[in-house]
Amino acid sequence: MTPGAVTSLGGLFGVMAGHLYYYRDLRINIVGMAFHVCANALDNADGQLARLTHRESREGRIIDSIADHLGFVSIYVHLTFRYLAEGSSPTICLLAVAAGISHALQGAAADYYRSTYLYFVTNRARLGLDSASALRSDYQELGWRSEPGNKFLLALYLNFTRQQEMLAPHLKKLRDITSQQFRGKIPNWLATRYRNLAGATFRWWRFLMTNTRMLVLFALLFIGQPIYYFWFELIPLNLLFVYLIIRQENMSESLLEVTGKWRGAA
Repeated sequence: MTPGAVTSLGGLFGVMAGHLYYYRDLRINIVGMAFHVCANALDNADGQLARLTHRESREGRIIDSIADHLGFVSIYVHLTFRYLAEGSSPTICLLAVAAGISHALQGAAADYYRSTYLYFVTNRARLGLDSASALRSDYQELGWRSEPGNKFLLALYLNFTRQQEMLAPHLKKLRDITSQQFRGKIPNWLATRYRNLAGATFRWWRFLMTNTRMLVLFALLFIGQPIYYFWFELIPLNLLFVYLIIRQENMSESLLEVTGKWRGAA
């Protein structure tokens, strides 16, 4: 099975899980939870399979991101319909949209900081580090008539990357400067410094990834109150999100100063 097939299967499981959360029957919800776990497992497996088979590609990352988003859109939509069917106020739609936007921003930032951590600290992901400027250039080279599918996918990915860079301007600047200065070969002193500074916050970023949301949602489904999942997204996760953004940007600013001094000395 190819990495793309694994990604597609995981996306399908995610969408099916969301649909099964619509029903106010714990037995059906539990089946949905099983699909959700399978979707998460396949989401982790596709990247590992791509690395093992040397099939890592930008297209694979784009499809993986779309599959993840489709799964959670299905969850948000079906939970909203569940409460509307029970007679809840239409304002539940506003709550769901606000939670969904928060989820998208948190997920984009978490993915950006994760890939940047790998870029600075390990030898992984350095060849797959994309920027909005590079993506924009590739996007302009594609034609809607000749390659409509690829252009559409790249448009989605370009928008996603822009969001990431807007959320972390200092980190983007740090990535750009070090990429130009060191040409993708991060020196040991900078890798060590980045690891020491970012290690603690990197652990906290994991709370904004899939596992935390999945476990909280499962707990709320078991007690029959999944509506509180929206509030969990809006309040505690957003508070953590803002704290991590501020801390990470301050760290990036300090590393920019150190890198500037190193460049001046060199």
